Amino acid sequence: MTDPRHTSLYSHIQAVKKGERVFENAFQSVSRMILEKEINKVTVNGKSTFDFTIFREGRKHIIGMYDEINSFVSFVKDASQGGSSKEMAFVLVGEPGNGKTFLVEYLCALYRNFLAQPKNRKYSFRFTGLDRVGSYGAIKAIESQTYEDPMILALNLFESRDESLAHLAKKCRVGDKLLAQWSENYRPLGACSAYIWNDIRAMAGGDIEAMLHSIEIVPVPLVESLGTVTGKYPAKDKITSSAVDLLGEESIQRMLHITDTNNPYRFDLRRGALARVAGGGIHFSDEIYKNKKDLVQVYLGIIQNRTIEIDGYRWPIDTLIIATSNNSEFNRFLAEKEEAPIIDRCRICYVSHNTDYRQQHDLTAYAIGNEAKTTLTGNTMHQDPNLNYAASVAVVLTRLPRSEKLTPIETMKLAAGEVAGEKSLKTLSEVIDTLNQEHDITKRFGQKGLGQRNLGRTMQLMLESSETNEGRCMFAYDVFTALERVILDYVSEAADRAKFLDDLKIARGLYRERIMTEMFNAYMDEPLAIRKDVLNYVNMIIGIDAENLGADRMWKYKNPQTGELVALKIDERYIDSVEACLGLKIREQKDSFRTSIRKIYGQKISVNPDYDFMDNLELVKAVTDVRLKSDIAGAGSLIGALANRTNEENQKLYDRMIDTMLNKLGYCLTCAQKTIEYFCTQVDEN
Repeated sequence: MTDPRHTSLYSHIQAVKKGERVFENAFQSVSRMILEKEINKVTVNGKSTFDFTIFREGRKHIIGMYDEINSFVSFVKDASQGGSSKEMAFVLVGEPGNGKTFLVEYLCALYRNFLAQPKNRKYSFRFTGLDRVGSYGAIKAIESQTYEDPMILALNLFESRDESLAHLAKKCRVGDKLLAQWSENYRPLGACSAYIWNDIRAMAGGDIEAMLHSIEIVPVPLVESLGTVTGKYPAKDKITSSAVDLLGEESIQRMLHITDTNNPYRFDLRRGALARVAGGGIHFSDEIYKNKKDLVQVYLGIIQNRTIEIDGYRWPIDTLIIATSNNSEFNRFLAEKEEAPIIDRCRICYVSHNTDYRQQHDLTAYAIGNEAKTTLTGNTMHQDPNLNYAASVAVVLTRLPRSEKLTPIETMKLAAGEVAGEKSLKTLSEVIDTLNQEHDITKRFGQKGLGQRNLGRTMQLMLESSETNEGRCMFAYDVFTALERVILDYVSEAADRAKFLDDLKIARGLYRERIMTEMFNAYMDEPLAIRKDVLNYVNMIIGIDAENLGADRMWKYKNPQTGELVALKIDERYIDSVEACLGLKIREQKDSFRTSIRKIYGQKISVNPDYDFMDNLELVKAVTDVRLKSDIAGAGSLIGALANRTNEENQKLYDRMIDTMLNKLGYCLTCAQKTIEYFCTQVDEN
């Protein structure tokens, strides 16, 4: 037998009163879950926004989606405070493969974990001893079909609401303030609960204490596969789907027991998806506008009134409704003007692709997979250290719309919060604002491009190719060939195909520049050689005008990373060579460039002492060229030395570079040789 002290209604009311259990609606629970965790401020595309850490936890978490998550949190917060959002559904609309369903399923998993904590648990009640009432046949106990909170029963103990509140105040010593707080979440009992409670009242002759002996408090099950608390309703095919899937229907088994034909318990609500999440849960409708019209009409009533209605019987529900939809399905639905009322009851949130190539690194890692890859013959597969960069840059470039104010590379760098020459984040914000005025959603910033699924396909194509299997390595340059195949096979619009293929050329150019840097690092036998030289240039132009500079041109400065004093010899020939490579000929140009570098240094180092200017591609390229020329009499001669290994010196250089690549830079023999081979060709120059 269960202990009545824990299963009686009064013990539950006392636990809520003491704060050991909670009585709140779905919106309040979800908003408390999110807002209890830390909130950070971040700058995205030139605008400051909030970042909710709850979405960034765990091994596979949400990446990016700042605006979408902010919209959702403010929607839930507004609803929890009784705003108009509580009569709306939150609908995520966007291209396939940009993470809409992943976001909702992640939220549902978070919510289940949150409710698994003892304090946050949801409870419901069941009526027992119904064999004494008669007219229920062999049915002895009945659970609330919509998982109503025991506090809802407490607020409906008597036929009038005032009487119920007066009873709680007297019997449980609840103060006026707390009663008023509970009353805000008042809703009538569902049709079958109210009907059974009336039957019990008649049997007990109105004695409330006797009636409460027939009530048992039970926790709501949190098993994901039961669809309780968080339930997903996918769009089914036209023939088999009906309102029954959402609302429930008359149950033949129950009709065999129940003699009273008016009893609403003859309807089995849990046959539908809604009743199972009706006790403060989340209902997730995947591809809501793909459902046939009559089902969407059913949603109309549910969203606005938050009730399940069958044959005039009503069951109030407490549910957060989230849905997703494809752009094309949504546009088709919008075109049918008679469907306007449902759109009116939805808070539409357009989900864009991730446009930050640095954050894309994590998403690409998801697509590659975290398990150790093996070849078809079972050998372990190596990943080229440049694979993630090449794939991330290529897919992000396809997601960035063209603009007259910015080149694709400038847009890409600004979207990742990096430096893009003279162009500022303000320019990017203007471009985004202009694009977001477009009525056609797909023309807005980040709304069109290769999604995560296409990236997954690219990785599959790479893994199945014989070259990858024979070399036992996923070589970075092969990403471009696989992506090209995906664009040709899966992108239907000719204009999009042409743009994406163009973006692929730009990505190849960026990969080429990265390989130049890698080759220099390998030649110098140091993983961060180029970074050191870039920082040397930056520190030289800061120290060149220093007052304490002696005749020996030595300048002492404090290293922001370590805090130690470092001595640096200012080499004006080196500075001039780097600036010549950048195309800066006259004094004014040089001064202007140096001022901009100093300004960036001042802004970045104070916030991030580890900032290394490696995102300034033009500067990195210039330093690489200068060092290659001064150390090896030009990149051309290094290419010559590596390509022509007939003499011993060249072979030694080649072997030493391969050795550095294997032991210090994370390459395997296959990708090291292929990378050097690629470096020796003229492919993707300029």
